[in-house]
Amino acid sequence: MRVYNFAAGPSMLPLEVLEEAKASLTDYNNSGMSVMELTHRGKHYEPIHNECISLVRELLGVSDNYEVLLLQGGASTQFEAVPLNLLTSFEDKADYIVTGNFSSKAYKEAKKYGDIALAGSSEDKNYTYIPEYTVRDDAKYLHITSNNTIFGLEWNSFPDVKMPIACDMSSDIMSRKIDVDKFGVIYAGAQKNLGPAGVTLVIVKKDLLEQANPLCPSMLKWALHAKNNSLYNTPPTFAIYMMMLNLRHLKKIGGVEAIEKINREKAKILYDFIDNSGFYKNPVKECDRSIMNVPFTTPNADLDAACVKGAEAAGLVSLKGHRLVGGLRASIYNAMPVDGVKALVEYLKKFEQENK
Repeated sequence: MRVYNFAAGPSMLPLEVLEEAKASLTDYNNSGMSVMELTHRGKHYEPIHNECISLVRELLGVSDNYEVLLLQGGASTQFEAVPLNLLTSFEDKADYIVTGNFSSKAYKEAKKYGDIALAGSSEDKNYTYIPEYTVRDDAKYLHITSNNTIFGLEWNSFPDVKMPIACDMSSDIMSRKIDVDKFGVIYAGAQKNLGPAGVTLVIVKKDLLEQANPLCPSMLKWALHAKNNSLYNTPPTFAIYMMMLNLRHLKKIGGVEAIEKINREKAKILYDFIDNSGFYKNPVKECDRSIMNVPFTTPNADLDAACVKGAEAAGLVSLKGHRLVGGLRASIYNAMPVDGVKALVEYLKKFEQENK
């Protein structure tokens, strides 16, 4: 029996996508081989790779001014790749706005490679709001994390600055319409909205490709991967195949514009219930709430644990909050249907009635 999986990642995938992958698992496109066995330089894999890149461009409206790269190492590897590619020397400046655990990690990694400053932070209130910020005029780039998976905090409008913005969009990419042209670099681990873990998407403006620090390792150098169509080394072929199928599915149901409407509907259902309950609480400033990750608590930790346990028995899994926050967290990425959120709300109503 399929359950409703509210995990922060790896997250659930559309059943239609999984069924299609299952059908070609042992024999892809009459090749006599599994899709996992295809050589990355052969005639069967090449169309998969190129279609995946093409779908990213189409669904996000990525212009020819940008390269689309399919890499490995997760978004965390890009915490170092960003400064190594965008800062020519260790004297170059970059500014970071910290709105949670992952943006904090990115800031700490970058400090090894240049003059890195903290432009703003909401750590003082446990990352429950988007902070004010001050950027240096001569900073080479500004780094932000568009959505915080752990704390449920999201940039609903992006900074208006002169320098390129480097943005970690791991947990909300493809969930809402964005203007790619506002960014110098967008990067994202796949395991939230794009596909299974194993492939990392990087969208980088072409005019930023040739300024890397001379010490940048080859495997982190965006220009090298761009010149080789992300085939410099063996890519994560199966993860890219799954990502391609998932993006096909997104296109089929109406693309990013259509899924944004669904995502906002899901978030409204859940936030409205929490806000109107005297039992559950969400700590995030209302205008800065994430439409992807909804943390909340019951009146005490024992009830939190009981609520998670009861939900699992009801087929609503992975609702335990992150250890840094506690409580519960519902991650309602693209593949989570409206019915899944409605089922969660009905369970929470019942749990509240039984535990008041």
